[in-house]
Amino acid sequence: MPIRVRNLSKGFDGKPVLSGLSFDLPDRGVVAVEGRSGAGKTTLLNILMGLIPPDEGQIEGLAGKRVTAVFQEDRLLENWSAMKNIRLVCGAPEAEIAAHLRAVGLAGEEKTPVRSLSGGMRRRVALVRAVIAPGDILILDEPFKGLDGATRDAAIRYVLDHAANRLILLVTHDRGEAAQMGAVAAVRVGDEQTDQSNGENTP
Repeated sequence: MPIRVRNLSKGFDGKPVLSGLSFDLPDRGVVAVEGRSGAGKTTLLNILMGLIPPDEGQIEGLAGKRVTAVFQEDRLLENWSAMKNIRLVCGAPEAEIAAHLRAVGLAGEEKTPVRSLSGGMRRRVALVRAVIAPGDILILDEPFKGLDGATRDAAIRYVLDHAANRLILLVTHDRGEAAQMGAVAAVRVGDEQTDQSNGENTP
């Protein structure tokens, strides 16, 4: 069942962040979430994940769907290894997790405490954790930040290889990343937000 968002609004301390946002999402495929910094993209994702309630509006089609996410912050347990951080959410066999880590260039780092990993390596651990966990919707909030070109390309291939049957919501300021991910549609948040329920912005 597609997801329908209608007239979604949210504000903080009397300041509106989202106002009357409406759009439809498909069951699968990559949808880019676009907008300037501070426009409310992360707020929208938090509402869709059920972390905060909207002030107004309705969301249909989320009931029963499992959501996994890469947040702007890595949100890893610093003293735990990459392997333990990932097993916490999925319980997959170590050999399977090791194969996923190898696919993003982290072979040999399975037992390394994440506090000892570089920022880009930590980002990839967070990415594997979100992809390997069972889910219907994968939310990616600037998932490739801090990665160089070749590492980013490998991470994008990894996501496409392992999450092809999910709906992926991608926040990125790089339209090249959205194109490389094969985004089939875009939701615009911020100054130009309006009814996008037909897949296009309405003037």
